[in-house]
Amino acid sequence: MSSVDCPLFIEEAAVPLALYVHFPWCVKKCPYCDFNSHALRGEVPEDAYVEALLRDLDFELAASPESRPLGSIFFGGGTPSLFSPAAVGRVLEAAQRRLGFAPDIEITLEANPGTADAGNFTGYRAAGVNRLSIGVQSFDAAMLAKLGRIHGPDEARRALELARAAGFDNVNLDLMYALPGQSPAQAQADLEAAVALAPEHVSYYQLTLEPNTEFHAHTPVLPDDEAAWGMQEQGQALHAQHGYAQYEVSAYARPGRRCRHNLNYWQFGDYLGIGAGAHGKRTLGEAIVRRARHKHPRTYLERAGTAAALQEDRRLPAADLPFEFAMNALRLNEGFRLVQFEQRTGLPGARLEPMLGTAAARGLLEREADLVRPSARGRALLNQLTALFLP
Repeated sequence: MSSVDCPLFIEEAAVPLALYVHFPWCVKKCPYCDFNSHALRGEVPEDAYVEALLRDLDFELAASPESRPLGSIFFGGGTPSLFSPAAVGRVLEAAQRRLGFAPDIEITLEANPGTADAGNFTGYRAAGVNRLSIGVQSFDAAMLAKLGRIHGPDEARRALELARAAGFDNVNLDLMYALPGQSPAQAQADLEAAVALAPEHVSYYQLTLEPNTEFHAHTPVLPDDEAAWGMQEQGQALHAQHGYAQYEVSAYARPGRRCRHNLNYWQFGDYLGIGAGAHGKRTLGEAIVRRARHKHPRTYLERAGTAAALQEDRRLPAADLPFEFAMNALRLNEGFRLVQFEQRTGLPGARLEPMLGTAAARGLLEREADLVRPSARGRALLNQLTALFLP
């Protein structure tokens, strides 16, 4: 199974469908992390959690069956690589039986270098996973210690070696910049170390302070905005120099290796979400519905497969759709076409015109016929740009 770039505009009338599977446990909670992850105490309840995931998927499909095959699956967390290849394989087999797979489906599993294991990587590949996303974050031992990571630089390099030995030809490396006390030279050295390993994709994120994290409560000294912007610009140049095209705010890929699953989010596609804290979005008739599961693993395990597992279940008002769409699509350097907005929201493109006019007048957007894309200024001021689409 291969992964190819998704076109900017998908001609098909049906909205694509993906599946997100959340695993909520980590060996240790990182101080910057605001994802739904919980430090593991004791053994992973693997069998019980997989059974809960399957009940959850059956519940999701019982009321609203699907005829669309899955174009992508993403195992996220937490640390999905704490689960065995057999457990991942059970979920994939169940998903294929219930929904079917597109012939070129992309199946991604997140893994941390600290949990990398040659046998497991080989097992994940045999189970059907064809893309790995490895959470490196930095190749600097001191920076990794500040971030609370449980691996070192050598383990990060070894993880990619193990992935290649297991047969993975599509690997993403997660890397962060603007770390506590980091200089531009250190940020560049990190990125040079990453591209030297020749991954197919790099996710290059600025460290931000999120609520309900240790870093938010006990704030480290971070590079100022000007320094962070300089790190981003030098990162863009270095990626381009090594053949990685930026196609989204923090995503860089070699030709044919853009992340299909994330593109589906950004192009306002549909996705089922199962697992503790997982979110989903589906187009059901003329309605667009968002659902979210309870975050705590114990609550989820007890309630999975019933409506009581849902923490959120709401139909999006039409007035919210321009912002919901723009918040995702304008992350893409290529932007979107108005006909895509119409297909994905059911609203006429004219609904966007007042907002597009304001954004263009401020130099935040560029227009070519029905093609809308953020300008260089708009990409730099993305929050200001998307706020123009709020109801």
